[in-house]
Amino acid sequence: MCFHPWSDLTLPLMSLAEIRAVIDAWAELAADLGASYPWVQIFENKGAMMGCSNPHPHCQVWASSFLPNEARLEDRTQQQHLSQHGVPMLLEYAEQEAHRKERLVVENRDWLVVVPYWATWPYQTLLLPRRHVCRLQELHEGERDSLASIMKRLLIKYDNLFEVSFPYSMGWHGAPTGSYLEEDCRHWQLHAHYYPPLLRSATVRKFMVGYEMLAQAQRDLTPEQVSAAQGGLL
Repeated sequence: MCFHPWSDLTLPLMSLAEIRAVIDAWAELAADLGASYPWVQIFENKGAMMGCSNPHPHCQVWASSFLPNEARLEDRTQQQHLSQHGVPMLLEYAEQEAHRKERLVVENRDWLVVVPYWATWPYQTLLLPRRHVCRLQELHEGERDSLASIMKRLLIKYDNLFEVSFPYSMGWHGAPTGSYLEEDCRHWQLHAHYYPPLLRSATVRKFMVGYEMLAQAQRDLTPEQVSAAQGGLL
């Protein structure tokens, strides 16, 4: 799905109205494909560093007849948390991060972006709604407008960090669809993951190799250092 007719216009350079149109298209695709498929994965690979061979700004939408591994893991852990604590896990997490503010990157009335404490990529972030909402297509008009705003602010911060069109992979996770539409999915909370590879400059990236492939991922920067660096940028 192309974001814009211009091939050199990335999301942070687009107007709020243009970003809002992208969000509406995401929601429409999620609803249409979700009527038949249990998982609809919307994602964007930005930049050659993330394997993007087509420079025209775009995303991809894959629909599968099964729940992929990440979706199954998130479904199970969120379900366990709700049964144990009586509140959706990521809704409670967003409230705690909004209160602490130490890992907060940017926020508005409906959304917040944090560096999750479990992040393994240097400038990894998590985009969360403040309201309990399970799927993209359930966002109301005001939330879609404020989502366009916070996405633009976050992506401008990314670009300004190393003064480069910042590469990343991002994608949306929400409650499963298809036959799951008839099930209780209130344990789910809509969210988006951003995974940028850059570490110290526009040309120095993090590599998940050696010990990190064979044993455990290591952090080069703490989440608090990253949120402070990004939070201070325009």
